[in-house]
Amino acid sequence: MSCPICQKATDTNYRPFCSKRCADIDLGKWLGAGYSVPSTDPEDIEEAIEQTLRALQERPERPN
Repeated sequence: MSCPICQKATDTNYRPFCSKRCADIDLGKWLGAGYSVPSTDPEDIEEAIEQTLRALQERPERPN
């Protein structure tokens, strides 16, 4: 089995990764929403739109 991040051989201490570094890279992708599952649920779409609109309204104005 190879590491899903760098393709090196895995280390049993960090399986399925080869090192703590690659395990941490993967964790960072999960925490930073680098991995996601698309949704077609209308409630999810509506919530995403509402959050985007709120964020835009709360954003400070940029000077011209």
